[in-house]
Amino acid sequence: MSHVQIRNVRKAYGAHVALKDLSLDIERGAFFTLLGPSGCGKTTLLRAIAGFNPQDAGEILLEGQSIGHLGAHQRPIGMVFQDYAVFPHLSVFDNVAFGLVQRKVPAPEIRERVAAILATVQLAEQAQRMPHQLSGGQQQRVGLARALVVRPKVLLMDEPLSNLDAKLRVDLRRDIRALQQSLDITTVYVTHDQEEALSISDRVCVMHDGVVQQVDTPWAVYNRPANRFVATFVGSNNFLPLARDAQGRALLLGQALALPAAAGVPGAVAAVRPEKVRVNRPPDGPGVQCDAVVRQAMFAGRELQLTLHVEGHGPIDALVEPSETMMALRPGQPVALAVHARDLQCFAPGDTGARLA
Repeated sequence: MSHVQIRNVRKAYGAHVALKDLSLDIERGAFFTLLGPSGCGKTTLLRAIAGFNPQDAGEILLEGQSIGHLGAHQRPIGMVFQDYAVFPHLSVFDNVAFGLVQRKVPAPEIRERVAAILATVQLAEQAQRMPHQLSGGQQQRVGLARALVVRPKVLLMDEPLSNLDAKLRVDLRRDIRALQQSLDITTVYVTHDQEEALSISDRVCVMHDGVVQQVDTPWAVYNRPANRFVATFVGSNNFLPLARDAQGRALLLGQALALPAAAGVPGAVAAVRPEKVRVNRPPDGPGVQCDAVVRQAMFAGRELQLTLHVEGHGPIDALVEPSETMMALRPGQPVALAVHARDLQCFAPGDTGARLA
């Protein structure tokens, strides 16, 4: 049985329906990330699980028991917020101890548990400091420690790294993942950052307009997106219109190519990731090739980001290794563009058109 079960949950704010009969299963000990653009319903779902914004319909179950009727303080759930939510007038120790004090845990046990969790999140030496004496990353660790010290069955995290600078985000997400794995605690994490979701999750749930679009491993979400929305939102993609010739063969960039029969549906598109676009390298098998012109080249350290123009189509993005030859490319320079057939995915018409087999 799944540790957390969401069954046909609906939540509306006036005429706006934020969650539309949504159902999910979250396994015990999993790091489960809700990923999507602003307004997709991910935070609404998280707050419904926490009990802050109870659902209008449906059920939320923890270990097979319904918790939808319980208040937030009655649920065995810890919550880490986006804005740290530390008490400015309390020391680090007292911030972390707050939930235990509210639960009337004996003082000796409070001291023991707070000391243990502060050591776990590497804040033992800051126990007597005040929040204003801490960095943003340290304040977020206080929030994490406060959520974990009460020994919740589920940990909820609402974009906890969004207020931190880029390097600190990477460092802290690595620490959060390591801590989650060491504690083996079921974690539901909300973010709109694709890289963050892909790097730390066991499972990723992509949401759009209050509806689940795909739940899968990070690898599958990136490499086998269920529909065009997922392919658009998770990572970058080039979308190329498909056509059919008189013999019924699929045409891509004006060239015949063996693709799924359904790819001939009017409005269907093919997609290729920028890192799969070959520049001045022919495909080592069936694919398409055409002439292009460099419009822009941007060096990003590990990769060179190219924007190419294909006559009759428009811009196509490519990511290539920044070799000496590639770094010499300049705007206006002609290049050969190629895409291998195996690197293409086809999608039915529409913003959420399904991936075609």
